[in-house]
Parts: sequence; C-alpha cells; structure tokens
Amino acid sequence: MKVEQANVLASVQRLIDEADIKRVLFEYAHFLDHNEIKSLTELFTEDCHIAYGSDHGADGIEAYQGTLENEKFGVGAFFAGTSHHVSNVVIDFISEDEARVRSQLYAWHRYNRERADGILMGQYHDIVVRTADGWRIKRRELKTVGTESYHAKGDALNPIPRRTQA
Repeated sequence: MKVEQANVLASVQRLIDEADIKRVLFEYAHFLDHNEIKSLTELFTEDCHIAYGSDHGADGIEAYQGTLENEKFGVGAFFAGTSHHVSNVVIDFISEDEARVRSQLYAWHRYNRERADGILMGQYHDIVVRTADGWRIKRRELKTVGTESYHAKGDALNPIPRRTQA
C-alpha cells in the first residue's frame, strides 16, 4: 500500500496492528519458556483451537490450560527447560480485526528425564483476532519441518510437505 494523505491513518494503524500481533507471538514464546501458563493462556481466545500434532492439542482455553498444566505431560512436568525462537513473521489481514499469520519456529527442549535434548523446527500457522483486550490467537497449528532427538515422532507430528522438482 502506498501511503497518501487519504490513507495515512489506516497505514499507521496497520503498522501498529502488525507490531502488536508480532508481540503476541514473541510473548507466547517467552511465557512458554518460563512456564507462565496463566500469562500464556491470556494470549488466546476463549474458543481457541490448538493443534500441535494429529493427537496433541486442545479446543477451548480451559482444555488448553489443562494440557499445559498436565502433571505428566505438561510443559513444566515434561521439560526442564525450553527455548522457543519465532521469526520470519508474515501477516495477511483478512479484515481489520482478523489476520492469518505464519512464522518460523526453532525450539530447543531439555527433558526432565534422561535423554538427549530435543530440537523441533517448523512453522506456526495462526489465526489472530482483535478483541477488547488486544490481539489474541484464535487458532494455532504447528507444522513440522524436522526434528532432532525430539520426543514426538512420525504420525504425532504435522509435517510440512515439500514440493519436488518436476
């Protein structure tokens, strides 16, 4: 979009919205890495849909919080530490109050059991919406490019298909 007198306010608003959406993605990584579940879940809508793999995710914020706090497989119980790095954020606005977001993920995991540290590389595919409290994630799907010593394998992941040369 070319900024002109007639659209300067809309252009500025779009820049602010993009910065706010990116902040949500970066806060998610921060809160996940620090096991701050309450702050993390505040970044989502009540009716959110989370899909980390074919059999791992949640529908609704209460189910998602339960997954994150699970005594056996929750982020604090399963991992001694994590480091999530989100980059290459692409935002496509569907409307003034909704956007599709794609970002790249590099995630390192140290387990609470004897095993090698795990690495996951992939993408988040999100739908974010503007709420009275700011931008929130309504839908998050993790798509995997590759892993190293990661606990989830094969059908548990959602691989990104790669085009082959014709």
